[in-house]
Amino acid sequence: MSDFPVSLLKGYEDFMSGRYVEESGRYRSLAEKGQKPHTLMIACCDSRAAPETIFNCGPGELFVVRNVANLVPPYEPDGQFHATSAALEYAVQALKIRDIVVMGHGRCGGIQAALDPMDEPLSPGDFIGKWMGMLRSTADQIPSTEIMTQSERQTALERVSIRNSIANLKTFPCIRILEEKGSMRIHGVWFDISTGELWVMDGKTGDFIRPQA
Repeated sequence: MSDFPVSLLKGYEDFMSGRYVEESGRYRSLAEKGQKPHTLMIACCDSRAAPETIFNCGPGELFVVRNVANLVPPYEPDGQFHATSAALEYAVQALKIRDIVVMGHGRCGGIQAALDPMDEPLSPGDFIGKWMGMLRSTADQIPSTEIMTQSERQTALERVSIRNSIANLKTFPCIRILEEKGSMRIHGVWFDISTGELWVMDGKTGDFIRPQA
């Protein structure tokens, strides 16, 4: 135990003496009755964009799936390992969640990697490169830096990627059928880390707008 991060142990102590004490009843209820989250949140692994913090949600409220660049792959029942697809299936089929949110964010490292495919692979497996390859054709359609700055291109792809993931969500039969029946709602949001601004995607136009309080 001596090499376990001290900061995590301190955080645990603070949690047990603070939030756990305040919400111990809720935790006991969740342990006994199981979870019934109201929303499935597909978010990025980025440590700066934690959905539970951004939306001020307590335990049991969100079912969160995090991966690099908050991507949803298309429906592919090919016998391979599909962590994100498995989580989607569990959330919709077992937990009966009927609201799905794809949350992107500014300054996403994964999106930056998709825009710079010539970068050296991080490992022989190049898992990041293959994963972000889902956006390669989309990234190629973002205008070059002669027209847009690099940061403008990145913001554009971060938002287009959200729409792309939503399109892929609808390739899953269990999701498509529920949405067609009006029993499933799919949303897109983009969070700006530097300003704290939240932009919500209009389901009809695909535009991102600031929600009115």
